[in-house]
Amino acid sequence: MACDADIMIIGGGLSGTMLAVQLLRQAGRRTILIIEPRAELGRGEAYSAVELGHTLNGNAARMSVDPDNPDDLTQWLTEHIAAGGWPESAEQNVPISELFPPRGLFGVYVQQRLAEARRVGAQQGSTVEHICAEVLDLQTDADAVLLSLSDGQSLRGACAVLATGMFPAARTAQKHSSGLNAAALDPWNVAAMRQLDPQASVLIIGSGLTMVDAVVSLEQAGHRGPIEVFSRHGLLPHARRQPPAWPDFLGDDKSIRTPRQLLRELRRHCRAAIAQGVDWQAPLDTVRVHIARLWSQATDVQRRQFVRHVRPWWESHHHRSPPLSAALVERLHGEGRLRIQAASFKGLEPNSKDGISIRIRRRGESETCVVQGAALINSSGIEYDWRRVARPLPQQLLARGLIQPGPLALGIAAAVDGAVLDADGRASSRVFAMGPPLRGMWWESTAVTDVALQAKALALRLVG
Repeated sequence: MACDADIMIIGGGLSGTMLAVQLLRQAGRRTILIIEPRAELGRGEAYSAVELGHTLNGNAARMSVDPDNPDDLTQWLTEHIAAGGWPESAEQNVPISELFPPRGLFGVYVQQRLAEARRVGAQQGSTVEHICAEVLDLQTDADAVLLSLSDGQSLRGACAVLATGMFPAARTAQKHSSGLNAAALDPWNVAAMRQLDPQASVLIIGSGLTMVDAVVSLEQAGHRGPIEVFSRHGLLPHARRQPPAWPDFLGDDKSIRTPRQLLRELRRHCRAAIAQGVDWQAPLDTVRVHIARLWSQATDVQRRQFVRHVRPWWESHHHRSPPLSAALVERLHGEGRLRIQAASFKGLEPNSKDGISIRIRRRGESETCVVQGAALINSSGIEYDWRRVARPLPQQLLARGLIQPGPLALGIAAAVDGAVLDADGRASSRVFAMGPPLRGMWWESTAVTDVALQAKALALRLVG
């Protein structure tokens, strides 16, 4: 039976779109299908936001989708703004390379780069087609990969790539659900928040970047009441600043291999930076390019220790908030409207009155208590454990042993070249993965630069 495509990409957010761009740039003729249920490619969960206040958490100089041109987004923004686009950019009052663009606008940038790549590919006879459906199942045989879609179609291709992106906890059905999402507001749904009493008390579970987005959404909806935030460690993301360059101490000293060694040396450099009047974020930013190497060479015990003891502080220091959003959170906190409490969410409570009740256990206390509010927002971040994601494709692949959980149940397991490992540890010759599904392999596998580099490497592997 003939194949419908040379390469089938499952997911058309940033990961899938960037892979298509890299494939179109390669010499040769090939047919590419992107199966994505959203009407638009290049947006996914992260870049479908429509509010200007929901911005990237990295400035333009850090967010290029072209691994060969770190200034690509800066150059695109320069042209876009000169043509009259995004007039609000002047409010940030910084050079274009230091702007934090709205996530929706970043989606437009990704789409334009795909359109350009399509024109390049067309010169060699390569095509990309968007199939607007969800992949429900995947099977392989000796000759091809067969996909079953939500619209009843079946597609057959020489190989398939799992570019499913992120599963935000607030929007992802859980296999073992507490009912939290059914009772909670979407963190990005400003229209729904406008239906609240502006003075109502809002409860938020989680204090990471999704919480920051939720606070921005509430502000744009006109909310002026109290906001109670509960997270296990009570840590807020630091504001992202633009520190000067710092020596690449990890590149200079290859003897640093374990998480303990990294933390000790990083603290030393941060103290040295502060003593010199340099922002502590400068030494921390040099670590980024070495994370994949350090994580992959660590033992399972070391990785587990890092996740258990260091992860909350790594997330709050490394995954930082854009300046305008951070300033809003700081202002509301200073006004007493926003309170951060170190407490674990223990479940929903029946409530006969208007509003919602949750049970929490504050850190350091053995007893739980009930907290009431008019509304609840789930800002607990990303669900990386595919065993908990109640979507047809992850559950089918796991049930039939075509994939296995990644290290520490983060994403799925794969070989270094992205080939998916089955339940017996065998690398597939036809099914690959990239981006957030490989979180367990590389730890940082979600940022734009990570995805761009993986897309280029995987495109070369597939073409080869």
